[in-house]
This record gives sequence, C-alpha cells and structure tokens, in this order.
Amino acid sequence: MGLAVRVEVEAVSTAPPEMGIAFKVTGMSEKYLEDFAVGQKFSSGRIRIDIERAKAFAAEFDPQPFHLDEESARQSIFGGLAASGWYTAAVTMRLLVESDLKPAGGIVGAGLDEFRWPRPVYPGDELQIESEVLETRPSKSRPEHGLIKLRTTTLNQNSEAVQILVANLVVQRRPA
Repeated sequence: MGLAVRVEVEAVSTAPPEMGIAFKVTGMSEKYLEDFAVGQKFSSGRIRIDIERAKAFAAEFDPQPFHLDEESARQSIFGGLAASGWYTAAVTMRLLVESDLKPAGGIVGAGLDEFRWPRPVYPGDELQIESEVLETRPSKSRPEHGLIKLRTTTLNQNSEAVQILVANLVVQRRPA
C-alpha cells in the first residue's frame, strides 16, 4: 500500500526582467497521469513581446522582411512589424514550462493534432496561455507512461487568440 503525498510549492519566474515576465505560480510540484482529468485547466503568467528579441529571433530563424524591416512590414498583410509565428511558438513553450501544468517527467511532446496562428503578434503585445485537458489515456506500449491531449491557446492582452495548438504529451504514471 503506497502513501500519497501532495506537496505545495511556489514557483517564481526565472526569466530576466527585460523579458517583461512577472508572475508567481503555486500548485502541486508534479502531476502524474492519474492527476489529470478531462476539462482541467491550467494558465500562465505573461510575457511582453520585445521588438529587439523578436527581430533577433527572426534574423536567425525566419528572416522575412515583415519580421525584420518596419517599412516592408507596413506594406505587408500584417500592416506593421509582426513577430514570427515560430517566435510565438517558442514564447508559448516558455509559458507552458512556467505555467501550473507541471507534468511528471516534464513537458514531453508526442505530436501535434492542430497548430494555428489566427492573428499576428506585434511588438509590445503581452502573451499568456490557457490550456485545457481534452483526453487522458494510459500508453499501450509503455505501461509506466500515459498520454494527455492538451489544447493550449496563446492569448494577447486583449484576450484574442494568437496561437492555438492541440498537443499530445507523454506523462509518467504514478509509481506503484
């Protein structure tokens, strides 16, 4: 017979102040597959999109004019400098890691079912995430693990969705 212990911890953002992150998350330190339920929701703090960081990312990984040059961006579909969608994805990952989700074994992706950018992200936007568990199931091939299907919506400061993804995460099962 095992003893179940719940531990409450406080996690404070370790991001540098210039990233504009200021939040504190309190919750269980690790959640096993058995701790997740359909409909359960998780959230994060906020990150402000800094123009220089967004441009540096774009220069290295998505060097398109509407991410790098303000004049070109004004003439584009975005009407102004827009952060790369891949930068938005990276910021979303950071927010997930620092959110109250905390799956045992870390955030380990097994694949995406959906990935959309319904609107652009602009410098100065403040992003946060809201995640909802859509499904949980034990793994057929690895009995010590399971999978959760998670919808994560990245929202700007106006509560408008800027990214929506549905991911399958590998999560450890509670040890016997």
